Amino acid sequence: MSATTSTPAAVTDAGIVFALAVEADAFERLVEGRREFRASRLTFHTGSVAGRAIAWCVSGIGGEAAEAATRQLIAGHRPGCVITAGFAGALDPGLSRGGVIRGSRAVREGDAPPVTLAWLGPAAPPLTIVSVDTVVATVDAKRDLAARTGGQAVDMETHAVACVAGLAGLPCHSVRVISDDAHESLPAEVAGLAAARSPLRRLGAVVGALGRRPAVARDMWRLWEHAVIDSRTLAAAIADLIGRLP
Repeated sequence: MSATTSTPAAVTDAGIVFALAVEADAFERLVEGRREFRASRLTFHTGSVAGRAIAWCVSGIGGEAAEAATRQLIAGHRPGCVITAGFAGALDPGLSRGGVIRGSRAVREGDAPPVTLAWLGPAAPPLTIVSVDTVVATVDAKRDLAARTGGQAVDMETHAVACVAGLAGLPCHSVRVISDDAHESLPAEVAGLAAARSPLRRLGAVVGALGRRPAVARDMWRLWEHAVIDSRTLAAAIADLIGRLP
């Protein structure tokens, strides 16, 4: 059971930033001694996994939301490291849907400098995560992004979280599960859902999409089923990482 209070934990071993509630769902069930804290518009959670004190939050989609949440997480819970966790799309055809990846570098298109991501264990295999502002939905768009950036996977938050962690002098790990491979195009409506900034607007986007294309219900249900499975895979990967923290 979780409790709610207004005083944040003093120090944690790791702070984890998810973008979506479904990404965090299975992980939350692994946490012992859960507590919740309200800060501004976000809810922060604390507890322990593998005997380590942790804090986490669901930031919302996109770099701007992830950046703000990471700043608050660091200020309120003083983690020893930051973990950006969630789903990612594959740009490399060799990455399979449902597989776990650990990035070694995060980049953004444009003038933003690349960021080196933390790694535990043997030398990190070179895997670049490209963070973007809008959903990369089609096979052609994924191929073009890979060619421009040299990236192997794409998300919307890793670079922002890693930049904030770096400014705070903290290592940043990225743990992602591939939600769609390089040969798979997402339903066009997914971009509209990602752009919606509130649950009410996302509901409106779904209703509008159903009106325009009734078959979208089947597509969205399939994505949801995959997300539930991917959340479990992600939870296990995060727990493994936390258990290996120095």
